[in-house]
Amino acid sequence: MISGYEHKFIEGPGGAAFSRTLLLLHGPGGDANDLIPLGRSIAPDANLLSPRGNVPENGMNRFFRRLAEGVFDQEDLRVRTEALSGFLALAAREYGIDAGRVIAVGYSNGANIAASMLLRNPHALQAAILMHAMVPFTPDTIPQLDDKQIFLSAGRNDPIVPEANTLRLIELFRSSNAVVTPFWHNSGHSLTPGEASAAKEWLSSRSDLE
Repeated sequence: MISGYEHKFIEGPGGAAFSRTLLLLHGPGGDANDLIPLGRSIAPDANLLSPRGNVPENGMNRFFRRLAEGVFDQEDLRVRTEALSGFLALAAREYGIDAGRVIAVGYSNGANIAASMLLRNPHALQAAILMHAMVPFTPDTIPQLDDKQIFLSAGRNDPIVPEANTLRLIELFRSSNAVVTPFWHNSGHSLTPGEASAAKEWLSSRSDLE
C-alpha cells in the first residue's frame, strides 16, 4: 500500500516505463477493480493504476467527504486531492512509470477528485477523461491548464449532476485554457456503453497522448 491507498497496478504490454498510464478513479461504493475493464477497453496499451477510495460513507468507498448530496467538504477535498497527487508521484517511482504520461479516468466521485487535481495541481495529469463530474470548487485564481486535453461526458437526465453544473465545469476548464471535448447522452448518472466508446474514440484520435 502506497501512501494510504490500497490499489492495483497492471503493467502495459510495452512495459511500465514505455507505456502511458491510466489513473482509474471509481465512483461511490466502488473499489480498485471497478474501472479496470473500462481502462483496458479505452487504452489496451496502457498501464492501469487503480486506487481504492479510503473515505467511508455508509459502508461505501469514496475519495473525499461530502456534507450532503452535491455539497462537498472543501477542506477534506483539498487534503484528499493533495494526498492523491502524492500517491501518484510515489506510484510513479515505485512502478517506474512516466509521470508525464498519466491520464485520469474518473467516474462520479472519482471524476470530481480528478477535476480537483486538474485545478489544484495541473502538472500532475497529462489529460483527463471525466464521466459525470461536478464542479469540485471554484478556485480563487484561475489556473493555467495550457491546452490540456479533457474529455467530459454527462447525462442530460442525470438526477445527481444537473446540466447547468456540467456547463459550469466546461466553462471553468475552458477559462483555464484547457481544451474540452464534451459528450452528452440522454441517460442518467450511470456509465453507458456509448460514453465508454466515445472516450475510447477520443483517446485513440489524440496522437499527442500516445
